[in-house]
Amino acid sequence: MAAQKLLREKNTLARQVEAVRSLESALSDQLTLLELGEAEKDTATIAEAEAAITQLANDARKKRLETLLSGEADGNDTYVELNSGAGGTEACDWVAMMLRMYMRWAEKRGYKVELLEDSPGEEAGLKSATIQISGTNAYGWLKGESGVHRLVRISPFDANARRHTSFASVWVYPVIDDSIQIDVQEKDIQVDTMRASGAGGQHVNKTSSAVRMTHLPTGIVVKCQSDRSQHRNRAMALQMLKARIYEQELQRREAAVQAQHNAKTEIGWGHQIRSYVLQPYQMVKDLRTEIENGNAAAVLDGDIDRFLEGFLAQRV
Repeated sequence: MAAQKLLREKNTLARQVEAVRSLESALSDQLTLLELGEAEKDTATIAEAEAAITQLANDARKKRLETLLSGEADGNDTYVELNSGAGGTEACDWVAMMLRMYMRWAEKRGYKVELLEDSPGEEAGLKSATIQISGTNAYGWLKGESGVHRLVRISPFDANARRHTSFASVWVYPVIDDSIQIDVQEKDIQVDTMRASGAGGQHVNKTSSAVRMTHLPTGIVVKCQSDRSQHRNRAMALQMLKARIYEQELQRREAAVQAQHNAKTEIGWGHQIRSYVLQPYQMVKDLRTEIENGNAAAVLDGDIDRFLEGFLAQRV
């Protein structure tokens, strides 16, 4: 275990060193290009070099933020669990929108995304969904997303075209590896099986392959239906359960030094961490960092880096 931990640290440091060297080399090339453009009075070359240097500055700022991802599990893959709250069908549709937002964010970063569970709403959208995002620092980047997210818009489900407010909760917790030992007693687990919901073929829908696992001492509940095999779904659910227990311990430790937002509050008024307003104006605002983005469509298409970076910067 100690060797695995050292190897992970070595690989992380090697990536950081390589990133700095790559930025230095690119900056040197662009400065040379800028000097050449100025000497020849080539405005196109000057503009190209200046634009590239501006982009390098942005890249350097992001790399600096990545150095803040030094928590115990920040480098791990992550689970993202979404649940609908106040708002009925609207809230279920909001969960589906948020699921797409996080999947688009992950895809843009080149991360792998796997849908582990989704429960359709009665009319539209999803009551709940869980995905696993795999990639470097996936948990570190997304851990600040845990909390209640509020949507304000003209409801497509309201014949009178009235404005509705709906809520969804996000719970982010790290995928734990073999180096992290979590002891879960079998007597403390309640396992329920059910038919998988949604698309997936006749076998998935006609057999009780989906698994819901409840940790009785903590009340933590996880669900998995990603596989046709109940055995494999059970194994994945147990891994998710251990990850939730581990995340709970991380939150407890962090709360000892800094008050953190508790994501497991009522999913409704007064508890949101971010508001997404689509009507009567377009604005997404994080209520913790005061960061705003007037391009709500881009945010819902996965452009959430400003909010993730703001959360990390605020913790310094």
